[in-house]
Amino acid sequence: MSQEMVTVTIDGIAVSVPKGTTIIEAAKQAGVLVPHYCYHPSLPAPAVCRMCLVEVEKAPKLMPACVTTVAEGQVVHVQSEKALEQRKGVLEFLLINHPLDCPICDQSGECELQDYTFQEGRAATRYTPDFAKRYNPVEDFGPDIIYVPNRCILCTRCVRFMGDVAQEPTLNVSERGDRAFIGIAENERLDHPWSGNVVDLCPVGSLLSKDFLHKARVWDLDKTGSICPGCSQGCNITIDMRDDAVVRLKPRPNMDVNRHFMCDHGRLDYRWMNRGDRVEAPLVRNGTGAAAAADWDHALDAAGTILQGASGRAVILASGRASVESLGLVRKLVDGFDVIAAVKVPLGDEAPLAGIPDLALRRERVPNIDGARLLGYAADWDAAVEAVRSAAVVIVLDADLSEGEANAVASSAGKVIALSTLIAGWHERANVVLPVTTMVEESGVYINRDQRAQRFQQAKAPPAMARPAWWAAGEILAGQGPDADSPASAAEAFALVARGVASLDGLTHDALGWSGQVVKSGAEVSA
Repeated sequence: MSQEMVTVTIDGIAVSVPKGTTIIEAAKQAGVLVPHYCYHPSLPAPAVCRMCLVEVEKAPKLMPACVTTVAEGQVVHVQSEKALEQRKGVLEFLLINHPLDCPICDQSGECELQDYTFQEGRAATRYTPDFAKRYNPVEDFGPDIIYVPNRCILCTRCVRFMGDVAQEPTLNVSERGDRAFIGIAENERLDHPWSGNVVDLCPVGSLLSKDFLHKARVWDLDKTGSICPGCSQGCNITIDMRDDAVVRLKPRPNMDVNRHFMCDHGRLDYRWMNRGDRVEAPLVRNGTGAAAAADWDHALDAAGTILQGASGRAVILASGRASVESLGLVRKLVDGFDVIAAVKVPLGDEAPLAGIPDLALRRERVPNIDGARLLGYAADWDAAVEAVRSAAVVIVLDADLSEGEANAVASSAGKVIALSTLIAGWHERANVVLPVTTMVEESGVYINRDQRAQRFQQAKAPPAMARPAWWAAGEILAGQGPDADSPASAAEAFALVARGVASLDGLTHDALGWSGQVVKSGAEVSA
């Protein structure tokens, strides 16, 4: 059944939206921003801030755009004189007790109070020094969150998130009037696995992350759209960088995956992206058995010679953080072998976000398990490690090996090719070590637990001579025959991999866009 549509006019622009849409969301379709504080599309709307009042023709008074639904033929004025005067009044009240903290506030540069005051606030204050501003001391709310009550505008987004979305009503509004502040339940801590979202939701600098505190001004940050590598949920994120170092991860909206949220595990698990103990140059074992630094041409030739001169069983031990492109092309390197391929999957406790169906920090703490399975990495990890000892060729694709697993690789009777980001002791046993990039230093695709393929973008430059694993595998393949392809970009690498996988056939980077696309299931492919 088709959805009933209604046509409304907002600031002279006619738009058609589904019946039941609020004015504030309809205005977005018209390209009109209705200023707001308490409203958030993923939270219940209480209409408490009164910042979104708009003039609706034939209505007896100004209407809150966040809870008023559109009607056929409705005419709305966001920038009318009455609406502007109302918003000026709201801003004036908010600024009466708000401190002049902008020079030291972490929110400066992405603060909605700053934005709206600059956009349409009063040119001068009527407040005089005769009246003392309210003052409350800073409070420690939890492991990563502090509360600065002097900056709080009582939008209650944090209260509603914890009560309605996390369904753990830890926070509340204490006191009334200009004495009101966000309180925390007695003997409680804000240590919920998703509590970091209250910092993102806060429109001012009242709730702050201790981890990011005073690290950078937001205008110093380079922002890149990516996918959280912390678990198989595949939350969309933004990577914030300063001076070539990752300093913050924030959620990026995708209504089909994570709405506007991400868990604290994914949010704070970024320091490995800045590690300095990296493999910086290719290493090749010479005739004496010692590993020596080499250029890429020599290392790729050595790896190609190993693969062309061997036969029998090949084992691939891969990281679940490797992209579809890297997993697919590395798998193609051993097409002529009896292949055992597996990915390492660290496990942890699952932590659902109760108010959002199918959103959780998943037990599988890597992002691309389903992508690996589609590409033939279906073997049991322990069985694959055991098979290493008798394999003719072992390829380790950036897997984080335990001591026992590293010993198994080091004692393998076959040749060992390592594509690694970090320096490891077992590299001394490898015949070829190729320095590869992390997911922050390359572009690629992950496939999450719901079979949604999603793109991530390169956020920082690779260190030294590191290159993407898909590039290295593509160059080795290109050296194996005149018909082989050598992809020049992640998009070309994905197209090359997708041609050999029925579930991915026809997909491209461009087709995936920024919200991703569910790939065909096995049943759909066979049909």
